[in-house]
Amino acid sequence: MKYYTKIEQLEMLTGSEKNELSEVTEKFAFRANDYYLSLIDPDDPADPIRRIIVPSVEELEGWGHLDPSNEQAYTVMQGLEHKYASTVLLLVSNVCEGICRYCFRKRVFIHPQNEVLKDIDAMTEYISAHSEITNVLLTGGDPLVLSTNKLERIIHTLRQIEHVRFIRIGTRMTSFNPYRILDDPSLCEMIERYSRPDNKIYIMTHFTHPRELTDVALEAVHQLQKAGAVLTNQCPLIRGVNDDADTLAELMTKTASAGIAPYYLFQCRPALGNHAYTVPIEEGYRIVEGAKEQLSGLAKRFRYVMSHTTGKIEIIAVADDRVCLKYHRAAEDSDSGRILVCRSNPAACWLDDYDDIFEDYSDKAHCRFCELH
Repeated sequence: MKYYTKIEQLEMLTGSEKNELSEVTEKFAFRANDYYLSLIDPDDPADPIRRIIVPSVEELEGWGHLDPSNEQAYTVMQGLEHKYASTVLLLVSNVCEGICRYCFRKRVFIHPQNEVLKDIDAMTEYISAHSEITNVLLTGGDPLVLSTNKLERIIHTLRQIEHVRFIRIGTRMTSFNPYRILDDPSLCEMIERYSRPDNKIYIMTHFTHPRELTDVALEAVHQLQKAGAVLTNQCPLIRGVNDDADTLAELMTKTASAGIAPYYLFQCRPALGNHAYTVPIEEGYRIVEGAKEQLSGLAKRFRYVMSHTTGKIEIIAVADDRVCLKYHRAAEDSDSGRILVCRSNPAACWLDDYDDIFEDYSDKAHCRFCELH
């Protein structure tokens, strides 16, 4: 596999385009490989695969934050986040096979040594001491960039902790480089060893556009499933990629028919440089509902959510001049299930963009979000 980390290496770009985009790549990292670049239609300047991986000058807009969900506030030790009581997130890698232009963890590639998990013994001690932790998510970067031996060391350690019932691996590898799975049989053999009848390994795929589900990608998915892994798909709603009902419906249909359960559709986080990739919440809701009209029950199991500082918030309904939101999972357990009713703001891209927030349908005496303003 050939890798590209400098914009000057892309033959599809003109000299002037390379000069223009060099300023972007000085600020935000660029990485791609020849497999993924081969999926781009070179005759279409608006090609959605190109938009996912090739930088845009729009990223230089001064909009967003390097840590839009305030992950730092929940970081217990380097590489370990504990935001929700039952769930721990481990940043086990500071490298991705390709870097999505809408990435919400751009900071990982700017300061790679400051983010990734270093001390596995300390991680083990922390999780072992917190019996409420039943769910561990391996992320990064991409965990499958690690060698199978390194990945197995982490998974083996977690399997020794009795109260850990779910191990999830969040990866873009099935999209960016399915050959990582097909060319290394030891990976699926390892997955099979640790996927027990009563305790499966979960693989959280990140297919964002239907064209990423190539024959090779589907074969990689099939091999993981044969090894006993359970696959689910989560991705963000991205302007110019999957922001129309037909494309979104096709994506959900293709993943579901391949046995990958549609899990979350994320509101694009307001990370630095992400403005051009972000669809406003209320427009996004209409796109989602338009897609669901075309889908069977199996393909529309996903939830449309935003990962806010205070929790994972589901966008439930938009009607008249109101938007209805619900805490699907909250950082504070007492806020789980809280319903927020907001006055419509068609330009809103994040919860913070709503000025008027009511709790007409909540038993809570006050709004935690308002406390944070």
